[in-house]
Amino acid sequence: QVQLVESGGGLVQVGGSLRLSCTASGRASSTLRIAWFRQVPGAGRLFVAVLSRSGGITYYAESVKGRFTISKDNAKNTVYLQMNSLKFDDTAVYFCAADASYLTRDYSRVDKYEYWGQGTQVTVSS
Repeated sequence: QVQLVESGGGLVQVGGSLRLSCTASGRASSTLRIAWFRQVPGAGRLFVAVLSRSGGITYYAESVKGRFTISKDNAKNTVYLQMNSLKFDDTAVYFCAADASYLTRDYSRVDKYEYWGQGTQVTVSS
């Protein structure tokens, strides 16, 4: 059974930066496709970024391109989401999600991920 634990959320000012971490246990991160989603109250989870099993392919939501970077450290079994130039609209609960399948065109769909973390709150303020 794969478990994912997110950390790194918090309160940050507009224009600031945060780095989220997602640490996997139960399976090597090198065998997992790992993504970040985010959710605001009353809405569904939205895709943010994904990293292929090899770490060589990444995709981002248009709203975060050029500001967010997803990366991994297989030695630590951890995937990171570096968030720069944060905006008010980035405020959300951020979830880490993983699946053992290879990266396919449906990478942004919530139902294509088997494992989920508990989420970490990111709040962007003025």
